[in-house]
Amino acid sequence: MPIDAARALAAEPRRGDIGWDHKDIQLYHLGLGAGLPATDPDELRYTLESKLHVLPSFATVAGAGMAMLGGLAAPGIDVNLAAVLHGGHSIELHRPIPVKGRATSTSKVAALYDKGKAAVIVLRSEVADADGPLWTSDAQLFVRGEGGFGGERGPSVREELPDRAPDRVEERRIREDQALLYRLSGDWNPLHADPEFAKLAGFDQPILHGLCSYGMTLKAVVDSALGGDVSRVRAYRTRFAGIVFPGETLRIRMWQEPGRVLISVTAVERDDAPVLADTVVEHA
Repeated sequence: MPIDAARALAAEPRRGDIGWDHKDIQLYHLGLGAGLPATDPDELRYTLESKLHVLPSFATVAGAGMAMLGGLAAPGIDVNLAAVLHGGHSIELHRPIPVKGRATSTSKVAALYDKGKAAVIVLRSEVADADGPLWTSDAQLFVRGEGGFGGERGPSVREELPDRAPDRVEERRIREDQALLYRLSGDWNPLHADPEFAKLAGFDQPILHGLCSYGMTLKAVVDSALGGDVSRVRAYRTRFAGIVFPGETLRIRMWQEPGRVLISVTAVERDDAPVLADTVVEHA
């Protein structure tokens, strides 16, 4: 069934209550590889409840990431989940995420773009608690075979990297069990855990979640370029440019500019194959 863009865009937003506490935060941070070395004071900010702060990318899993699945069930959207790829993601922080919270998530299809042989669905989730807005999150979903419905092609956002050496280069090894731990935060897709399922999808082994690479990258930027201060992050966006496997190493190159950090992420063991592109952290 083709996408009915007018119906999807006009649909009433879906609302739901979400909640989290320190255990959800700690589990998410551990899924990103936090806690090594275990007694490092900088790492205890991610793992010890008495010192805990919240990495802003936690917004992608708060409430087990149900906003994305809810958006794909919106009126006018009838797509094969096997044809859906997470093309990019952005979050805007309105204030720091508390360690414990209850909030209301309001989700809708914010935009639909016709790429000819594919469609891009932008699912927007706005989250607020009793004190006001917390964050806005946009997931850009690429749906193969669902173009041709007559919509606009949409913007092409590309970030040109500076023509100079990066200001910082960080490497982060992905543990072999990391996808198994990360999926406990809510993404149960067997592509990230089941070797047989991964082979059916065309991969030699399970791949890491794109949003895990996304979180690992933000942690590296916060720790190395922002003095470990998560409250400085104002917005963070990326395009998922390629896969990465557990056991590989992320090479994270950073170019610092006023108010933002431009980032390139590649897989070291595969000749710097792209992982994340058009990646920017905006900060105070």
